[in-house]
Order: sequence, then structure tokens, then C-alpha cells
Amino acid sequence: MSTVIRKMKKSWQLYVIIALPVLILLVFSYGPMYGLQIAFKDFVPTKGIVGSQWVGMKHFKAFVSSYQFMRLIKNTLTISLYSLIANFPAAIILAVAVNECKCKWYKKTVQMITYAPHFISTVVMAGIVLMVLSPYSGAINNIIEAFGGKRIDFMANPNYFKHIYVWSGVWQTMGFNSIIYISALAGIDPTLHEAAVVDGATRWQRIWNVDLPGIAPTIITMLILNCGKIMTVGYEKILLLQNSVNISSSDVISTYVYRVGLENAQYSFSTAVGLFNSVINLILLVSVNKIAKRVSETSLW
Repeated sequence: MSTVIRKMKKSWQLYVIIALPVLILLVFSYGPMYGLQIAFKDFVPTKGIVGSQWVGMKHFKAFVSSYQFMRLIKNTLTISLYSLIANFPAAIILAVAVNECKCKWYKKTVQMITYAPHFISTVVMAGIVLMVLSPYSGAINNIIEAFGGKRIDFMANPNYFKHIYVWSGVWQTMGFNSIIYISALAGIDPTLHEAAVVDGATRWQRIWNVDLPGIAPTIITMLILNCGKIMTVGYEKILLLQNSVNISSSDVISTYVYRVGLENAQYSFSTAVGLFNSVINLILLVSVNKIAKRVSETSLW
């Protein structure tokens, strides 16, 4: 113990630097975990967490047996997997394309244009989507009408919702997500490319045999992290694009928790649903990490 204390005193500056982030993590991430016990209680605000009656798995059973369960799971999984399939390779492709670009001003212009949407707030981005797809004055419908087609109310058709949500997300996040891959590509030894050129490799062959294997550990790590969020679909954007007509396709677990917990004040039930969602994410994260560790040398732990 004394040895540990001596080492801490020797590097006290480092501990001071990380003190605030650790404190924030404890207060805002671990502190609220105390409230998870209301998922197993019939929480009454006047009685508090301790005074509320313990009901065990009652709320979990109610959620699993509800008529909305399968719809929520289906919508959440469909949107998440669709987003993963569209977003994940898009960032890698953009990073490789930018890395291969030799014209500096064009490269910087592309990076600026693709990074910019990330800094647009979700509210503004949703407003842009609604205006572009407006059945009355939207640019998309103006183009359709110009070619002799009929105007389409995209947001009133549940079949279009998932495509609108996912591809607007690709537009907004693709550039920013590519940064980590561009950084990984910059760390590849240039002599590998030089040797490949000497051997007569084409640009595509160098990308396939040098670049992609070089960033494979980064790709696997990011894939594991993304798979750990499959059951998590942010509610802000969906709520902004959601309406009574497309709700059958747009209602996911996070929006259901928001509606039941905050609007209907069913705190225990909504906490149980949120905890159920988090446990599934944890199981997926551990499972994918284990699979990645078996098939490759890269894993989170």
C-alpha cells in the first residue's frame, strides 16, 4: 500500500489532471445508477425511492407481455441495423477517398463540406429534412413534379420513415466519423506503399492490401462499439420527425420510454424498459467483443 501511495505522490500532477473527469463520471454516470432500483419498485415521489413498495420483476414482465413490445423491438433493431449498415462503411469509404486525394485544396474542401453537417443541431437538421421533403414547397417534390410525377407526402408514409432517418444520418455524421479512419490511415508506414508500387500494384490493390489491413484494428474496434449501441436509437431526432401517421414505423424504445416516463409519469415502468434496453446492449457488446477476439487479435478487452 505504501508503494502505491509513493507512486501516486510521485505522479500527483497526473492525478490532478484526471480528478475532474473522474468526478464528473462518478456524479453523472455512476451516481444515477442508485435510481435504477425504482425499476423494481412501484415508485411514488412522495414516498421516495426507499419508501416505495418493492415489486420485483413486475414492470419487466408488463413490458415484455405488452402488445407494443414486438413493434418497439422490431423498429429499434431495424433502424439501428440499417443505420449501422449504411453509416459504418460510408465513413471508411470517405476516409480512404480523402486519403487518396493528392490535390490539397480539393481535399480540404471535401473535408470541410463533409464535416460541417455534424455541427448542425438536431433540431435544425430535422427542420431542413422537413422543408426539403415538404409536399407543398420541398425541393424533392419540386423535382418530382418537374419530371411529370405527383407530389409525395414523405412524412405521412411510414414506409419512407426509416430511409429518411438513416440517410439523413449518413449525411450528417459520415464526415465526422471518417476522422478516426483518416488518422489511422496517416499512421500507415509509407514504405509499404512504396514497396507495393515497386511490385507493380495498382491504386485499388494498394487500398485493398495495404490501407484496409492497416486500419483493420480501428475498424474492428469501432464495429464492436457500434454493435454495443444497436438497441440504442436517440429519441431527439425521431421525436422531431415523428407524427401520428408514421408512428407505427418510427416508435422505438427510447421514444416509448420518453412518452411513458415523462408524459405519463410512469417512472418505474419507463426505468424498467430503459434498464432492459441497456442490459441487451451490454450483452451484445460482450458477445461481439468475444467473437472479435476469437476471429482476430483485436478486442476491447
